[in-house]
Amino acid sequence: MRHSAEYGFTLVEMLVAVMIFAMLATAGVVLLRGGVEGQAAVTTHLDALADVQRGLATLDADLSQATERISRTQSGTFAPAFFGRAAQGDEPLMQFVRDGWSNPGALRRASLQKIEYWWREGRIERIGYPAVDGAAPPEPAVLFEGVRALTLRYRDRQGNWRERWAPETPRQMPTAVEMVLIRGSDPPLTLRFLVGTAINQPESDDATPEGFGNAT
Repeated sequence: MRHSAEYGFTLVEMLVAVMIFAMLATAGVVLLRGGVEGQAAVTTHLDALADVQRGLATLDADLSQATERISRTQSGTFAPAFFGRAAQGDEPLMQFVRDGWSNPGALRRASLQKIEYWWREGRIERIGYPAVDGAAPPEPAVLFEGVRALTLRYRDRQGNWRERWAPETPRQMPTAVEMVLIRGSDPPLTLRFLVGTAINQPESDDATPEGFGNAT
């Protein structure tokens, strides 16, 4: 008489198999989460870099086309061609008039535009006035956010740097502007720009521009 033998998994073997499967599943989840978080970090970094590049391009376009044009405020008082202040929130950082204001809609207006830059509540804002003289300021555009520290310097024709640009004559302009800003936990970002026609003007030997129009 024959007896059939029945074979199967023991309880211990089942527990070991379940444990191995759980470990593999956990490892897969960890790898997937790490990949997603890494991709998110890369995206955040690229977005921040794009913001810097946009802000850099805007500042460079404005300052490089600054012109010796005296303007009027909304109250009718005269404003010098260029005024640069220390970093504070109750008055603009810089105020000047630029040329080359693009006009894709062929509107009946001048190519000149009065520009102001402000630092308020951690934001560096740009105001482009609809008219050079007597116009009310429109809503500002935000260039940088999360700025917790900011310093500015202005270079004169002799190559000296000043913390405030208060011109001796109404049309006197700096040859360059340096802006150092700190956002969040990032290291300081130094931006340097030539102003107006300074690119084509001779300067003293010790005032050769280095790194202008770039971030360091």
